[in-house]
Amino acid sequence: MTREIEGSVSSGDIQAVSRVGQILGLFSVENPTTTVAEAAEQLGLNRSTTHRYFTSLVTAGLLERTTEPSSFEPGGLLLQLGAAALARRRVLDIAPPFLRKLCQSTHLTTVISLWGSSGPVVSRTEEDNTRSVLVTVRVGTQLGLRSAQAKIFLTHLPDQLRVERLLGTLSSAEREELDTDLEEVRRTGVASDHLADSGITALATGVFDEYGVCATIALVGTVRTLPLDEATAIREELIRTAGQITERMGGTDPVPARTG
Repeated sequence: MTREIEGSVSSGDIQAVSRVGQILGLFSVENPTTTVAEAAEQLGLNRSTTHRYFTSLVTAGLLERTTEPSSFEPGGLLLQLGAAALARRRVLDIAPPFLRKLCQSTHLTTVISLWGSSGPVVSRTEEDNTRSVLVTVRVGTQLGLRSAQAKIFLTHLPDQLRVERLLGTLSSAEREELDTDLEEVRRTGVASDHLADSGITALATGVFDEYGVCATIALVGTVRTLPLDEATAIREELIRTAGQITERMGGTDPVPARTG
């Protein structure tokens, strides 16, 4: 049985990570706890190896000991990650009617993005087909670190060490310019972007749940339909919509006094 499990691991996988995934996969709603002996039997590992994995997972916060001898259950870190994953899905359930209303009132393409592995990923869009010029943003597009949506995430992500690693990929000039933009985001809660070569502009702000930033919403247009220097009313509508979604998510706006 051991050979069968190990043979299912692709050559690119790290065996230890694969085994951790197998151990965590033993837990479910129907099976909320397990023991070292049960895990060793199901995974085809010897007990001493399994015990070492369980001990390390407890140290990392992924598992916790129960009151029963040698019994374990999901730890605080797993619960936190699970809650975050559910929140990501929940915001996509809650946001659509607000996005449609924002799109209709501003006549601009409205986008909601979630944080991916290294930047925002467009997760849903609403488009106003009454415009003679329509800006289309494809769902699944990963946005760059200098996009308006990325600036919101980079400002509010709790893992600032990860943020620093991402910013380290930029040139010194790009980093200096972006740092200035992030200071503005901290002050106003809103980020902007202007792609000079295409004339496309964007305004973005954050949506928050009880854990922090969970999504961004953005309005996308052109220099003519979304002039960044003259978009005060549109900016306020964006902030108001984000605030409504944040309230439904049980979060708190970190810039509550902003007025646009």
